[in-house]
Amino acid sequence: MSKPIVAIIGKPNVGKSTFFNYLAGSRISIVEDTPGVTRDRIYAETNWRGRTFTLIDTGGIEPDTNDIILSQMREQANLAIEMADVIIFLTDVKQGVTAADKEIAEMLRKSQKPIVLVCNKADNYQKDREEIYEFYNLGIGDPYAISASHAIGIGDVLDAVYEKFPEKTSDEEIDDRIKVAVIGKPNVGKSSLVNKILGEKRNIVSDIAGTTRDAIDSEFENEKGKYVFIDTAGIRKKSKVNEKIEKYSVMRSLLAVERADVCLLMIDANEGVTDQDTKIAGEAHEAGKGIIIVINKWDEVDKQTGTMEKYKKEVYAKLAYITYAPMIFISAKTGQRIDKLYDMINEVAKQNSMRVSTSVLNQVINEAIAIVQPPTDKGKRLKIFYGTQSSTKPPTFVIFVNDKELFHFSYERYLINQFRKEFGLQGTPVRIIPRERTEKEVEKKGK
Repeated sequence: MSKPIVAIIGKPNVGKSTFFNYLAGSRISIVEDTPGVTRDRIYAETNWRGRTFTLIDTGGIEPDTNDIILSQMREQANLAIEMADVIIFLTDVKQGVTAADKEIAEMLRKSQKPIVLVCNKADNYQKDREEIYEFYNLGIGDPYAISASHAIGIGDVLDAVYEKFPEKTSDEEIDDRIKVAVIGKPNVGKSSLVNKILGEKRNIVSDIAGTTRDAIDSEFENEKGKYVFIDTAGIRKKSKVNEKIEKYSVMRSLLAVERADVCLLMIDANEGVTDQDTKIAGEAHEAGKGIIIVINKWDEVDKQTGTMEKYKKEVYAKLAYITYAPMIFISAKTGQRIDKLYDMINEVAKQNSMRVSTSVLNQVINEAIAIVQPPTDKGKRLKIFYGTQSSTKPPTFVIFVNDKELFHFSYERYLINQFRKEFGLQGTPVRIIPRERTEKEVEKKGK
C-alpha cells in the first residue's frame, strides 16, 4: 500500500494554497487573491504523527460554470477526489455557507470518501469560531475553525485527518520493492518496454501518441529483485495539451515521478533528444530521483563503427545537467539488452540511497580544499568548516561555511564532482546546502 493521499478541495479563493503551503513547509503554490490562480494540482509529501502522506492542492471548484478554465479545474478536482483517501473541504468562515459550498458538499458526499470540513480565515479565533456553526448545515460533520495565514487551529485538522487514514499496513512501513517510473514523451515505447518485462500485454500499445492515459503500476519480481514498474502517460508540451483528459495524464505522470525511486527516461533513437525530453529529464532531476537514460528503438538505427559512442556524446551534450545518469541502448520490440536494465536499476537505487559517514565526508572535503582553494571575493575568502550528510534520496550534504554568498555555484559543482569521484553516486542527483557558522560557533562545537 502506498502513502495515503489527502486532497484539499473547495471553491476558489478560500485559501487552499496558503493552507497547502503551510503544510508542505514551502511556498509551492502561487498565492494571490484572484480566484482560480491555482490551475494545476500540486503535490507535496508531508508528515503528521509519524505518518507520511501525499498532499494535493487543487484548483477551486465552481459547480456551475461555462468558463473553460474553471470547468477544467472542476474536472481536475474531481480527479483528485477520486485519488484521495481523505478529503479536506476548505470553506471561508467570513463568506458563510454559499450555494457553491452546498453543491460541493453534495458532490463530496457522493464520493463516500472520509471528509474533514475546515472553515478558514478565522483570523480572530474567538470571535470567528462563533460563525462556524452554520457550516453544520452542510451535513458532512464537525467544522474546524482555522487561520491558514496565521497557522491557527491546523493541528486539530491534521489530527482529524490522521484519524481517517486507512489502517497502516506492513508493506507501507517496509517496502523493499524498487519503484521504477518509465517516463518520456508520447510514443517512445514506454508501454512496449513494460509489456516486454512483464511478458504480457498488460498496457495498450499502439502507434497513436498518448494511448496510455493513466500511470499504471505493475509488480514484477525476478532473481535480480522486486520492482514496481509505473508506465506513465507520455508527457507532452503544454501547448500541445488540448484534451482535458491529456492534461490530467501529464499530472499523473508527474505524480508517478514523485512516487518513483528510479526514473527510466526513454528517448526514441530515431528522433534523438528533443526539447521535451530535456524538460521531462528536468522534472526527474529536480525531484531528486535516480535516472537511467534509455535509448529505445536502437535496432532501427543504421550503425557503423563508433555509432554508439558518438550518439552518447550527443545525448549528454543536450542533457548536460544529468551527465551523471548511465545510458543503455535497447529495443523494447525485440528485447535487446533489456536484461541488463535490472542491474542498472538496482545500482542507481542504491546510489540514490547512499549514506556517507561524517568522518569520511570531511576527509574528502579537506582533500578537495587542498587541491582547489575556495574562492575569494573583495579580499574575503570562503572558509569551509565541515560537512555532514542530512538525508538520502537524493544524497544531500550540509556544508558549514563562513559566508554563503562566497559559496559560488562553480565551487559547489567542483565539490559535487569530487564526491562523485570518491563515492560513485552514479545515476543520482547530489544536493549541497550551505549553512553559515562563525568561527566561534565552530570552535565551541568542537570542544
